[in-house]
Amino acid sequence: MSAAALLLFALIYALAVATPGPGIAAVIARALGRGVSGAPAFIGGFLAGDLIWFSLAALGLAVLAQRAQALFVVVRFAGAAYLLYLAWRLWRAPPGTFGARAQLTRDSNLQVFLGSLALTLGNPKTMVFFLAVLPTVVDLTHLGAAGFLGIALVIVLVLPGVLGAYTLFAARARERLSQPRTVRWLQRGTGAVLAGAAVAVAVRS
Repeated sequence: MSAAALLLFALIYALAVATPGPGIAAVIARALGRGVSGAPAFIGGFLAGDLIWFSLAALGLAVLAQRAQALFVVVRFAGAAYLLYLAWRLWRAPPGTFGARAQLTRDSNLQVFLGSLALTLGNPKTMVFFLAVLPTVVDLTHLGAAGFLGIALVIVLVLPGVLGAYTLFAARARERLSQPRTVRWLQRGTGAVLAGAAVAVAVRS
C-alpha cells in the first residue's frame, strides 16, 4: 500500500471520526459530566470497535457480518441503552455535584470500555464507513500484511487523537462552569442530546 493511499485514508478517516454522531455526543457528554477521568478506557472502547470493524472488512468477512443481523441488532440496542444511561445520569445529577469525584467511582474502567465498545459495534455510522466507504478508498482485495498494519496504525493514532481533542475541549468548558443554574441547563441539554442520539442508534438500520 502506497504512502499516498495511506495518507488519503488517514484524512478521510479523521473526517469520519470527527463528524458529529452518537459517539461524539457520548464523548462530549461524558467529558462535560466527569472531565478527563476514565477517558482512556472510554476512548479505548471506540478504538477496539473500529479495529474490529476494520478487521472484518479487511479479512473479507463483511458479508458474514452483514448476515449476523440478529447479533448486531442486540449490540446496537446495547449501545443505545448505554447512551440512555449516560443521559439519565446527566439529567438527574444535582448541579452541585456536576463532575464530582463521588460520581466518577461508580463506573469501573471495564464498564466504561464495554459501554463505548457496544456503542461503536452497533453504530450505523461506523458500519457504513468500514463496510461501504472503506472499500472505495482502499483496495481490500489486494491488501497485504504491511497495508493492514499500516491502516491499523492510522486508526490507533487518529481516533484517540480526535476523540481526545473533543474530550479536552469539553473538559475545559466544564471547568469554566460556576453557576448552578447554568450547570443544570447544560446537564439536561446534553442529556437530551444523548437521549436523541440513543433513539437514532436504535431505530436506524
